[in-house]
Amino acid sequence: MLRRRSALMLPALAISPRLAGAQEDWRQQLREVRFGMISVENERDAIARLQGLQAYMSRELRTNFRVFRGSDYAAVVEAMRAGHSELGYLGPASYGLARRVMGERIAPIFRYIDNEGLEGYHSVMLVKADSPFQQVQDLRGKTLGFSDPNSTSGFQVPGWFLRRQGMDPASFFARTGFTGSHEQGVMAVINGTFDAAVVAYSNERRNTFQRMAEKGMIPSGAVRVVWKSPLIPNSPIVIRKDLPAALQREVVAAFAALPERDPQAFRDMSSDARGLAVAKHEDYLDIVAILEENAARRRERRS
Repeated sequence: MLRRRSALMLPALAISPRLAGAQEDWRQQLREVRFGMISVENERDAIARLQGLQAYMSRELRTNFRVFRGSDYAAVVEAMRAGHSELGYLGPASYGLARRVMGERIAPIFRYIDNEGLEGYHSVMLVKADSPFQQVQDLRGKTLGFSDPNSTSGFQVPGWFLRRQGMDPASFFARTGFTGSHEQGVMAVINGTFDAAVVAYSNERRNTFQRMAEKGMIPSGAVRVVWKSPLIPNSPIVIRKDLPAALQREVVAAFAALPERDPQAFRDMSSDARGLAVAKHEDYLDIVAILEENAARRRERRS
């Protein structure tokens, strides 16, 4: 599913004429630049990881740069649509949702290259390490926890691929539900709320449950993987295209320079990613197609 790798060249951003005036004095128009984020972890840890980014971008843009975490994935999309956030960090599926409601008013600019040099990640299905389940087929008639309806790896992609493999979650499992986040999905498996859960997974050294073990939230080796999706393109950093051109240029330049100018802030933000690659809408066309098919299935069931 992963598409072509891009060299790190500053993306050219088309500018809407709506804010074409006073391009160079955008700081008089905006008291702060807001960065809305989704996260697989709890709000406290997510915001703490981005304190370095907040300080770096405030210096580079010479104005207040504020990071906030949405209550859920849709909340970050709505903040951007309503003009309450200039930038965002979205999952591939939530980017697809944003594109659906905002059209070309939103564009991806960068995505991470992970610590193994990949520009993608996976959805994995987890069970307790001491459970009898060895593969997805063993979970027929059991329970499955998804993370969020707008999560790529926590709902959209696993549902689509499981149906392709003849295991429609709606009928294969006795019960499915939403846990609220990837970390809560792991906890729901450990405490027995669900027999299995689907969460984000980059590689053995960088994934949801590994990070939780490092923070002391769960014992190391408490869960194991019984299913893994094909590669999903990494989550994009996105920008509103109706912003002043000067602001867009400065934001892109600041992010492009981040790994070298403030390596610690970048490591904290990206969980030790190797760098940034230019992202474009075409990278997410497969995800957009999955979203459309999933939405069509829901409409059919309601009719």
